[in-house]
Amino acid sequence: MKTAEHTELLEREGTLLADAAQEAGLDAPVPTCPDWRVRDLLRHTGAVHRWATRFVVEALPGFEPWQERLDLDGDALLDWFREGHARLVAALREAPADLECWTFLPAPSPLAFWARRQANETAVHRIDAESARGGALSALDARFAADGIDELLRGFHGRAKSRMRTAEPRVLRVRTTDAEGTWTVRLSADVAVTEQGETAPADCEVSGAAADLYLALWNRRSFPEVSGNADLAALWSEKSGV
Repeated sequence: MKTAEHTELLEREGTLLADAAQEAGLDAPVPTCPDWRVRDLLRHTGAVHRWATRFVVEALPGFEPWQERLDLDGDALLDWFREGHARLVAALREAPADLECWTFLPAPSPLAFWARRQANETAVHRIDAESARGGALSALDARFAADGIDELLRGFHGRAKSRMRTAEPRVLRVRTTDAEGTWTVRLSADVAVTEQGETAPADCEVSGAAADLYLALWNRRSFPEVSGNADLAALWSEKSGV
């Protein structure tokens, strides 16, 4: 997907998140994040948006921590979230294509990284906000969901801090049924290695519509379909949190 597409999705997802949070009420529990209320969700996502904006606007060359605004609540918190979200969207649209700044996952460019990462960050937490509100979830584009699965598998779970490991080598297949996307995840006591396509026989396969798989791989719902060794799917739910 192109950077402009990710930025458009970021804009949409952040608006949906804020609207759902307002409808749910800031004291509503978040079923998909059991320790959080909606205000915690806004404080976290809003802080991440401002954090990402700094790297893009200031071209920061190294890691800087984010700071959550625990003092904000009520309408002030909602306004703060909406303002920070809008600033991030504007920063990505105005940034030069040759932007150089710190990133933490492989990407074609720093600008592409931040647009993709923040679109996915915001989409996952939009789902959390809508879960707190209740009712049907807004649709998630299949192509975007498949792209987000790729970021999660080949990006987050290619890092040393991933806890998705097995004592003996195992292979997990992830297959979307409504978008282009099949991945072979080679698990072992070392860092997982994920390859696009069917590159090895699988011990377990999880499959389904891209949006449903996206939610399952981010531990927001159960896997739609599991075949083979279901223990691997259960292990994902236990160990894959990032």
